[in-house]
Amino acid sequence: MTKLETDIYDNQGNMKGKIELPVVFSTTPREDILGKAFRAVTLTLRHPYGSSPEAGMRRVGHNSGANHGISRLPRVAGSSRGVTLASMVGGRSAHSPRSNKILYKKINDKERKIARFSAIAMTADKSAVRKRGHKFDDEIHLPVVIEDTLNEVKKVKDAITLFENIGIYDDVLRAKEGKKVRAGRGKMRGRRYKQPRSILVVGTSSNDLRVFKSMPGVEVATPDSLSIRKLAPGGVGGRLVVYTAAAIKKLGEVS
Repeated sequence: MTKLETDIYDNQGNMKGKIELPVVFSTTPREDILGKAFRAVTLTLRHPYGSSPEAGMRRVGHNSGANHGISRLPRVAGSSRGVTLASMVGGRSAHSPRSNKILYKKINDKERKIARFSAIAMTADKSAVRKRGHKFDDEIHLPVVIEDTLNEVKKVKDAITLFENIGIYDDVLRAKEGKKVRAGRGKMRGRRYKQPRSILVVGTSSNDLRVFKSMPGVEVATPDSLSIRKLAPGGVGGRLVVYTAAAIKKLGEVS
């Protein structure tokens, strides 16, 4: 099997040589299984909601029977007001959401594993990353790997300089300029803006990389927390990812 290699940079953005990639990056991507797994994970994260199961059913209705010249509907005693039925004012809802509905969507463990490995492998595919809309210099090799001294970057201006030297800062600008006001009611419910996803920085400690969270669209993760939702937002693989050398080594252990 041909060994996969990519360039490794220091925390100033200077190329330091080559680093061998784990076998997981040679996985043949299965985009169909990736989309299926993403849908299962996303649907499972929904919050149950609905009215009370007894809503509209707390009244006692009487039926006077046939041959009284009135429709046989449950009515309040001593009155003609109908109750409990969906067609009645104050009655139950006919087809409302139910809070006891099971929202969990199952997926095979093997399919989930294939989906995760596919998402990781697609981060090294230039065509897949560019197809997602990410911007980066044509000369760089993916995935981008930086030495563990990346943890020493503590200021946003240093992080910007690092990304500029590597040739991936244009993607951060793309996310910054793509911030839009959400259409619909969501902008009244705490999610007013929509912003494109930009670079994902993967290291062994999220706390050491928190400076990158201040950049538009940039997210931080660890090898253990690498999920399909982070690697393939929207179920589409090929996110632009920056790994540390230690993270690459750990990916080789878990795969």
